[in-house]
Amino acid sequence: MDIFEKFKTDKGNLGQYQKEAHGYFSFPKLEGEIGSRMKFRGREVLNWSLNNYCGLANHPEVRKADAQAAAQYGLAYPMGARMMSGQTSMHEELERQLAAFVSKPDAFLLNFGYQGMISIIDAVCGRNDVIVYDAEAHACILDGVRLHIGKRFVFQHNDMNSLKKQLEHATTLIQKTGGGILVITEGVFGMAGDLGKLDEIVEFKEEFSFRLLVDDAHGFGTMGASGAGIGEHFDVQDKIDMYFGTFAKSMAGIGAFIASSEEVCDYLRYNMRSQTFAKSLPMAMVIGLLKRLELIRTEPELREKLWVIVRALQTGLKAENFDLGVTNSAVTPVYLSGSVPEGTNVVMDLRENYNIFCSIVVYPVIPKGQLLLRLIPTSIHTIEDVEYTIKAFSEVRKKLEAGKYSGTKFAQVSK
Repeated sequence: MDIFEKFKTDKGNLGQYQKEAHGYFSFPKLEGEIGSRMKFRGREVLNWSLNNYCGLANHPEVRKADAQAAAQYGLAYPMGARMMSGQTSMHEELERQLAAFVSKPDAFLLNFGYQGMISIIDAVCGRNDVIVYDAEAHACILDGVRLHIGKRFVFQHNDMNSLKKQLEHATTLIQKTGGGILVITEGVFGMAGDLGKLDEIVEFKEEFSFRLLVDDAHGFGTMGASGAGIGEHFDVQDKIDMYFGTFAKSMAGIGAFIASSEEVCDYLRYNMRSQTFAKSLPMAMVIGLLKRLELIRTEPELREKLWVIVRALQTGLKAENFDLGVTNSAVTPVYLSGSVPEGTNVVMDLRENYNIFCSIVVYPVIPKGQLLLRLIPTSIHTIEDVEYTIKAFSEVRKKLEAGKYSGTKFAQVSK
């Protein structure tokens, strides 16, 4: 059989909805200047769906640094992978500054966050090593773990009794294989917004021998007294053996980094295949990232404004008896009860009649009968944006509870 033949009938878990969803629920086009208000299908919408936490995407100093760097270097320089011909002093300087900011001896730049995490796991863990990871870890961690040729054990989300049990299993196994144990979790879980229990996880280091890798994509720049992330928040940064952060969230850029000891970073520099055989980050992006990091360090008001909006949004939604689950970060999930068709109609009503753009998560990502509207506050939102959104959500919930969204799939709903 032609290997492509299956694509005629099997579109995949998400692809099965392509015909109805493409361009609206999936692959929507948000146009115009990046900000709290953008254009969707020709109309201005209040946008709660961008990870631009600190508002750096269109910060005038960032735009200036990006433009000047692009004008000076273009988007091609440096050519080649860093190991071969793509190394520059600016790449090294960004690594030095990132390492200092997160209180680690060294850091290594990565072209992409998703690819980077997969490749870190591949480089660090061999056949005899065991991985122990949180059940609700991000897809990049799950993919990295699935590619691991050794054993892996999953512990129930943020459940320390489950973690201990899996560490016991892992310890018994490595006594036979002679390998080591790597525990992987997230700093801020990007869907539910809760924090990984780093303060409790590191306590197990007294009883078990393992190294800890933390994916802090949503915590870097938002958590901690200086924005240095979840380790700073819990005061356990020195207990995190490998700290992973991305530039696609608070830094409003692209790429990622891993911070650890010099020995670990040097090993990764020479053994991470996704970096060894990939072109270096463009100089324009590197210089722009240096400016972004400078602003995160020197303008704490950006992070303070973010948290003003976060507190106003979450406190206001809770006052209206909305279920926000267990979030204690900027990520703001709003849980509702309803079917998948009802959920799509809720989103259409919000977009078409209230001009609010936010993401929806439905079954099978979350349990059947549950809907999740995911809001990402930023420092460039206003209190007026918050108040309008809470009012709109209250009206939409009333319609949902009254059955106004049931019936025709993807129906247009009037106010």
